[in-house]
Amino acid sequence: MSFDLSLYLVTDAALCRDYGLEKTVEAAVAGGVTIVQLRDKHASDEQMIVQAKRLKTVLSGSGVPLIINDRLKVALESYADGLHVGQSDTAVQEARIAMGQEAIIGLSINTLEQLQAVPVELLDYLGIGPVFATQSKQDHAQPIGFGGLAALVKACPLPNVAIGGLKAEHISAVKRAGANGLAVISAICGQQDPYQAARAFRRTAQAL
Repeated sequence: MSFDLSLYLVTDAALCRDYGLEKTVEAAVAGGVTIVQLRDKHASDEQMIVQAKRLKTVLSGSGVPLIINDRLKVALESYADGLHVGQSDTAVQEARIAMGQEAIIGLSINTLEQLQAVPVELLDYLGIGPVFATQSKQDHAQPIGFGGLAALVKACPLPNVAIGGLKAEHISAVKRAGANGLAVISAICGQQDPYQAARAFRRTAQAL
């Protein structure tokens, strides 16, 4: 499945609570989000499967893929478009075998050593970061800054997306670092109007 990493939304259940998960995603996609990852570290697999199926309905016809964070069972049972895993999550090989060649499989990396160990033939993209420290993920690795991002992107053999505390004002720096896009959580999920928040990213990108 083709995909566009330019504006990658990672959901946060707590931040989306007031506006609603489905409404947040629907508004954000209308505003310009190009790919959506369902992430919920506290929900059960069963709860996430229900959430994922609802989001698949929301995204139907939009061309925007739904990626599941970490939970292979959820990705399979919800017929999601792909899976994103961390260094300690479901093995990339297991995910590829289970989901097939058409699935979009992504992996998080933070260091050159991790990048050098990446099974390139099994992956579609890499998430690189965190660029900055972020409250959205308390257990994140050491922030790498834009210098670290540029160094990893330069050595990266796959499409990639920057993540970690990024806002619309950082788009030009992300582009200068060479990344294909940026992933955001609170910059959209934590806003009163997710549509306008997403539009701000698109307008900023189009002005560059």
